[in-house]
Amino acid sequence: MLVAFSVAPSGGPSDSVHDAVAAAVRVVRESGLPNHTDSMFTTIEGDWDEVFAVVKAATDAVGAFGSRVSLVLKADIRPGYSGELTAKLDRLEAAMAEPDGA
Repeated sequence: MLVAFSVAPSGGPSDSVHDAVAAAVRVVRESGLPNHTDSMFTTIEGDWDEVFAVVKAATDAVGAFGSRVSLVLKADIRPGYSGELTAKLDRLEAAMAEPDGA
């Protein structure tokens, strides 16, 4: 499965969330699961239990930066598939390279 998530503190002493987000991304990267971070979300690939354990740990890490935590999740649950973190993008790029109408 792929899970894209965004986690941020609220109710903290600062409007800046980069330190909290860095703590969450550090948890993800240390997990060893395939992942990708962009300006809005971090996406992780793995099975249900391991992905959600990482999301929980990342959320807990952000919790240290405020009195509340906001978590947004989107999941693509497709049993039997792996490598989709990059394969979906590869298929998109291949489709974009095709001439119109092909």
